[in-house]
Amino acid sequence: MKSFVQAFVLLALASSFASAFDPSPLQDFCVAIDEPKNAVFVNGKFCKDPKLAKAEDFYFSVKMPGDTNNPVGSNVSAVNVDKIPGLNTLGISAARIDFAPYGQNPPHIHPRATEGLVHFQFNIGKTNALAFAGLSSQNPGVITIADAVFGSNPPINPDFLAKAFMLDVKVVKDLQAKF
Repeated sequence: MKSFVQAFVLLALASSFASAFDPSPLQDFCVAIDEPKNAVFVNGKFCKDPKLAKAEDFYFSVKMPGDTNNPVGSNVSAVNVDKIPGLNTLGISAARIDFAPYGQNPPHIHPRATEGLVHFQFNIGKTNALAFAGLSSQNPGVITIADAVFGSNPPINPDFLAKAFMLDVKVVKDLQAKF
């Protein structure tokens, strides 16, 4: 019993020295600006003087549908810190996805964020659909899986991909040629 208590105390002390979280921001908001004159650099962007912040710094409208006339039949309009400067340091962004009939948003990852299941989908007439996604970063980035696998530069050896995906090497070469 004594060794259990000692181990428990040691573990408790050791865990109190470690923490894994984002630090609290030094201010409530930090509207991003491109001009560094008399500005503070926070989270990859320069900050506007908080006294000069306006409502427009926290607003953006994506009214027009994106062009879905492409091979995947969708268009993603990112709404991030570059479009809404007030998102700087808040750790959020969003995306509007427009879909043509049978369109898709290809498999992808966001290397600097997780994608929340804050998807709302609306059918617009009989031809198009619209969805929204929330992301846990002000600038999440995106890597499309097919581009990374079949369109990499330098290309991945077709023999390796054929074995990994259980495909004929000719099929892999044909897929690589499309990218």
